[in-house]
Amino acid sequence: MSALAVGLMSGTSLDGVDAALVRIEPRARVTLVAFRSDSYSAEERRRLLQAMTQGGARELAELNVWLGERFAGAVTELLRQADVAPQELAFIASHGQTVWHEPGRATLQLGDPAVLAERFGVPVVSDFRSRDVAAGGQGAPLVPIADALLFGHPKSPRALLNIGGMANVTWVPRRGDVDGVLAFDTGPGVAVLDAVVRAVRPDLTFDVGGALAAQGRPQDAVVDELLAHPFFSAKPPKSTGRETFGEAFAEQLRARTLAAAPGASAADLVATALSLTVRSIAGQLTRWLPPGGAELLVAGGGARNPTLMRALAAALPQWSVRPFAEAFFEGDAKEAVAFAFLGWLTLEGKPGNVPGATGARGPRVLGRITPP
Repeated sequence: MSALAVGLMSGTSLDGVDAALVRIEPRARVTLVAFRSDSYSAEERRRLLQAMTQGGARELAELNVWLGERFAGAVTELLRQADVAPQELAFIASHGQTVWHEPGRATLQLGDPAVLAERFGVPVVSDFRSRDVAAGGQGAPLVPIADALLFGHPKSPRALLNIGGMANVTWVPRRGDVDGVLAFDTGPGVAVLDAVVRAVRPDLTFDVGGALAAQGRPQDAVVDELLAHPFFSAKPPKSTGRETFGEAFAEQLRARTLAAAPGASAADLVATALSLTVRSIAGQLTRWLPPGGAELLVAGGGARNPTLMRALAAALPQWSVRPFAEAFFEGDAKEAVAFAFLGWLTLEGKPGNVPGATGARGPRVLGRITPP
């Protein structure tokens, strides 16, 4: 029997709230019914960044409820868009907003699930990362189970790359082969890039169409220095976040670029940040995934940057690099769909982590369930 559910995602890019309405059928078949992305305003983004870097107990508590209301608003608009009544939903799965992620030690996502349960009268599955961390895992990446069961190629290897605030990759030998999956964070996605853009062009929140980067010249020597960070030489399983590759790292990139090239333009700085993203992804895929290349499907905000996509394809000549949307649906919806699927697994009592990807001691049923 099929069920309608909503998956919610607010990622490290701080773009906004992604909400996906999906239909889940027996044997783990998932169909995207509707999707919407509600952007954060500049003030909302500032509030989130401040909470991540210097929020006290009261601020975090208030932010938790505010995010719950923000997520509820996104669900309301999604259901209106799809002409679906709340009582038609079986459940809501909310990843929440990560405000702290220290791999293997502690992770915290905000967005009070009680608000969603109260508003819509359905079970809410949330806090997916904590159980994996408690089991000795990194708590991320968590989308590999969906990549393996939903998005792998039925006959041949395929890699799925998500370029959000951070970038992560999943290599699937063939659809359904969870044991053979390789997955890990590759490092910065667009978090550092967007932070550099906001610093050099306060009128922009990101490099629209990759136009700025396309006009600049990257400082390769600076990127070489930044790639010496120990994260890039660490073996998987591994994950990361803004605590490592956030605003402070972006400022470090700016300072080093200007020191190496005092006359560097705003476009040069953005091009250097984009080069860091591309070279870190290409280097990690080349270093840790099976040789020979394969099809690489790219989702997330980075997939909408044509300059980044061209540079990535050039850096990975053995791979067939193309947008996730060409094989499935809109790439921005992928992670929200994945968390809807994770919520279904939780309610079915099935494990949602891939121990080989997170380093956990074994498969675990993830998340907390808030009853209707």
